[in-house]
Amino acid sequence: MATATAPAPARSYAFRDSMTMLRRNLTRMRRYPSMTVQIVTLPVLLLLLFVYVFGGAIGEGIGAGDRGDYVNFLVPGIIVMAVTYGTIPIAVSVCSDMTEGIINRFRTMAISRSSVLTGHVLGNMVQIVCILALVTGVAYAIGFRPNATAVEWAAAMGLLLLLAFGLSWLSAAMGLRAKTVESASNAPMPLTYLPFLGNTIVTPESMPTGLRWFAEYQPFTPINETLRGLLLGTGIGNSAWISLAWCVGLALVGYLWARSAFRKGAER
Repeated sequence: MATATAPAPARSYAFRDSMTMLRRNLTRMRRYPSMTVQIVTLPVLLLLLFVYVFGGAIGEGIGAGDRGDYVNFLVPGIIVMAVTYGTIPIAVSVCSDMTEGIINRFRTMAISRSSVLTGHVLGNMVQIVCILALVTGVAYAIGFRPNATAVEWAAAMGLLLLLAFGLSWLSAAMGLRAKTVESASNAPMPLTYLPFLGNTIVTPESMPTGLRWFAEYQPFTPINETLRGLLLGTGIGNSAWISLAWCVGLALVGYLWARSAFRKGAER
C-alpha cells in the first residue's frame, strides 16, 4: 500500500518562491543595467566632488586637519547615502510590475504572495551590496583609511544591511502606491536628501539653530555617527542603539505599508 507524501510546509514553498523571484529580479538587473549604473555613479561623483572641489574649504571649516581627515569624515556618510540611492530601483521595478500587469498575473499563479515583494527586496539588497563595494573601493583609492577590526567591519556591514532592508521595504511600498513609473522614481527621493541635512557633509554645530535641531534628531545622523565610530574609532555613545531603533522602525513601517498596499491592489 502506497504511503501518501506529506505536503511541504507552507514556509518552504514561500522560501522556494522567494528564491525564484529573486532570480527573476537579478536577471532583469543584468539585462537592464542602466538604472544600476546611474545609482552607482551618483554617490561616487558626490564623493569626488566634495573631496576634490569643496573638501579643502569644508574640511577647514569643520576642523579637519587636511584633505585626508576630511575624506575619513565624509566617506561613512557617503556610504550611507549610497544605501539611500540604492533603494530607488525597487520602487521603479515594483511599480513597473504593477502597471504592466505582471503582479496581477502572479496573483493568479500557485505561488506564495509574499514571495513577490520578498524577491524584489532581496534583489535590491544584492544590488546595494555591489554599490557599497564599489563606493568603498573608490573611497580607498582617494585616501580613506579606516582602522576597524574584522568584527567592527562586520558590525558596520550589519548596520548598513539593516538600513538597506528597511529602506527597501519602504521604497517597495512607495512603488506599489505610485501610479506611474516616473512618479515611482521620484517618490523615494526625499530619503536621499535627508543625509545632506544631517552630519554627512558638515557637523550640525555649523548649522543654524532650527536646522541643527533637525539634523541632530533625524535618523541618518546617529547612523553616520555609529558607522564612523565602527570604522574610525570615534565616539559612538548611544547612537548605536538609536540607529538600530530607527532601522528596525523603518523596516517595520515599510513592511506593513507594502503588505497593506499589495493587499489593497489585489482587491481592486
